[in-house]
Amino acid sequence: MPGRTDNAVVIDAPIDFVWTAMDDVERWPDLFTEYSSTEVLGREGDTVRFRLTTNPDPEYDGRVWSWVSERVADPSTYTSRSERIETGPFEYMRIAWSFTTVPGGTEMRWQQEFAMKPEAPADDATAEGYLNRNTRVQMEAIKQRLEAAAVSA
Repeated sequence: MPGRTDNAVVIDAPIDFVWTAMDDVERWPDLFTEYSSTEVLGREGDTVRFRLTTNPDPEYDGRVWSWVSERVADPSTYTSRSERIETGPFEYMRIAWSFTTVPGGTEMRWQQEFAMKPEAPADDATAEGYLNRNTRVQMEAIKQRLEAAAVSA
């Protein structure tokens, strides 16, 4: 059965500040702890195609993962949709991001839908657990980094 995650965090910063930072894929290695690099492969309007490369993954014997995704941003609604073009161990991976002004700042929500290939190193349920854990770690790191940057801005 396909996997699905839905995680959110409130960042004590204005929505435009959070949106601008998170829409800048070149900046992701400075915001996420898991990415070592981002390479933009092309842009057309609000669509960007890019390669992400991770730092070594301790849960998978230090393996480095890399893939190409395409992301379509909608600045008017503070939302984006991404899909892996190079799927790696996934049959498919789709991510929807949304940003909403709430008491205390900006809620950043990520919803992921995916299915693992039969030969992948994890099944759908295991991958869902991993993605939920890692998403929460990444969201907390981003929250800390953006809140610190917002104070300095």
